[in-house]
Amino acid sequence: MIEARHLRVLRAVAATGSFSAAARELGCTQPAVSQQMKALESSAGTPLLIRTGREMRLTQAGEALTRHAAGILAGLTAAEEEVAAIAGLRAGRVRLVSFPSGSSSLVPAALAALRAAHPGTRVSLEEAEPPRSAELLRAGDCDIALAFRYAGATAPDEWDDLVVRPLLADRLVGLVPEGHRLADAASAGIGELAADPWIAGCPRCRRQLVEVCETEGFTPRIDFATDDYPAVLGLVAAGLGVAVLPALALESLRPKGVRTIAVEPAVEREIVALTLPDLAQVPAVAATLDHLAATAGR
Repeated sequence: MIEARHLRVLRAVAATGSFSAAARELGCTQPAVSQQMKALESSAGTPLLIRTGREMRLTQAGEALTRHAAGILAGLTAAEEEVAAIAGLRAGRVRLVSFPSGSSSLVPAALAALRAAHPGTRVSLEEAEPPRSAELLRAGDCDIALAFRYAGATAPDEWDDLVVRPLLADRLVGLVPEGHRLADAASAGIGELAADPWIAGCPRCRRQLVEVCETEGFTPRIDFATDDYPAVLGLVAAGLGVAVLPALALESLRPKGVRTIAVEPAVEREIVALTLPDLAQVPAVAATLDHLAATAGR
């Protein structure tokens, strides 16, 4: 294998015309230059220099390798500088995937803080609900995935192969129309909504809703299903049903014609940031995780 240090020696020998002059230019000894040239010729599998007395000239192979050495060494220098910039957070890229309520609440503040601290770090954002977001992470299509899960609703080893950064516990909040019989209640048992039509969310949230309701002795009649939170609010406001939404989702929405009530038993979803073990060591990824955690803790 041809090594960069050998190419640097070759260029010095070609430029100066002798081992001794190359040694002076490189700040090493003449025997060291000779040894490295022998190693380079061994790697190349052909002579690179012709020695005639005190004169030295390149063979055709030596000329070709010297010609390419300039570009190779320049490329390596550029790569070293770019890696140093990334390691020092002067540059870098993070591909983030988030579920919608995370995108509208946690992500903006976290990325604003990241940009202020590390303006050279670029972050791209796409939306996906779990488990799809974790699948994108495992497939190498993102660097960080914001995800959530409900206690007992998923396999405990769902994320065992990933680095899991807990962010916050997000409680579900009940939504009823303004004219609903429970509109002025501070809280209500979910069983008190058994006779109402329901508006359900994403598949994972829908399963959780059904499980909680069945635990309380009834199966919800789901008339509408949408993972668009403004649509949920609009349907509730129109009196077409009741719903539960994560408190996080309501932070960026202004529910008009809708009343929020605490629902018992309390149901929470765990919000986490996921990444791969190797990616967790990348400075830009680690910094993004830190800012997401700091934003969630406010």
